[in-house]
Amino acid sequence: MRRILRSRLMVAGILVVLLMVGTLGAQTRREIQFPDILGYKTLKCDLHMHTVFSDGLVWPTVRVDEAWREGLDVISITDHIEYQPHKADVPTNHNRPYEIALARAKERGILLIRGTEITRDTPPGHFNALFLDDVNPLDTPDLLDCMAAAAKQGAFIFWNHPGWKPDRKGWFDIHTTLYEKKYMHGIEVVNGRSYYPEAHEWALEKNLTFMGTSDIHAPSMLEQSSPEKHRSMTLVFARGKTLAALKEALVAGRTLVWYEGQLIGRKEYLDAMFDAATTIADIDYSQDNTVRFRLTNHCDVALELERTGKLGPKSVSVPPHASTLIRAKVPAGSESHRFEYAVSNFLVAPAKGLPVSLEIPPQITIEIGVETEN
Repeated sequence: MRRILRSRLMVAGILVVLLMVGTLGAQTRREIQFPDILGYKTLKCDLHMHTVFSDGLVWPTVRVDEAWREGLDVISITDHIEYQPHKADVPTNHNRPYEIALARAKERGILLIRGTEITRDTPPGHFNALFLDDVNPLDTPDLLDCMAAAAKQGAFIFWNHPGWKPDRKGWFDIHTTLYEKKYMHGIEVVNGRSYYPEAHEWALEKNLTFMGTSDIHAPSMLEQSSPEKHRSMTLVFARGKTLAALKEALVAGRTLVWYEGQLIGRKEYLDAMFDAATTIADIDYSQDNTVRFRLTNHCDVALELERTGKLGPKSVSVPPHASTLIRAKVPAGSESHRFEYAVSNFLVAPAKGLPVSLEIPPQITIEIGVETEN
């Protein structure tokens, strides 16, 4: 009887293993669709996430598999230095998450950055340090000593979830100190499902790099990323998919944040993204001075346009990877027609959409002459 039971358990175990292998083998990656801009490569990045080596709930390789499935190019596992709730079961080894994940990241074609989260009460709050050679020198009680150790390694440091504790949020003297010492290079305008308008303003005012992250702790439930369902992330415009190129782009501030159907960032990069993601075609004029044209959107974010000028419909919506026909009366004449709009979900400042102009060439009149014999 025991022999039969063992055989049945063995068969059941084999079936479970085969099912797991089959499920892993069936995983697919959906590529996130944003065009390259300004001669740079657009990299999809999530640079804030956690594993069981701090307060996360998954093994480091799981974070790599999730990132691959959801179409990311670059990740950083940024486990807390100071907060180690699983240390009774998982030994504190600050470099270990990176070491465990690195081989899987190379196999999946994911660029992995060694990073960590510096964890202090608010203020000043939490900070991520990226591009480290060794996390251990940052494990020191004094914040400025910790930041100096990160700076010594050439780290890119950004302020995490600055509006996390609403009763304590704000820009304090310690933030001015960190900023003036060049220990703060970026700021999370978006963390997970939260957008911080005040951080948006600070990023503009103090020339900090716009960052958007998932700050994921639990397993990701997304089967694939899509325009409707995706993690918050940073689009980085880099010269290539290398650590050096990515770091140069982050330091230079060449980023946009993708958050719940919105792009957030500096006007120059939103302008470039809009121009690269749109085309105007099939322009046609009728005899009553009505023009019709097709506006196509080639990226994963819808275009929500609100008219600011005199021409065109009051509002225009173009879903991701779709086209919309626009019809409007235009003045007669040989001048080009400018349809002026604000893209309300391309945020250049809190509650302020990107101004754009759709320029339509004038109607061309061809005169046909008839020759007669004298």
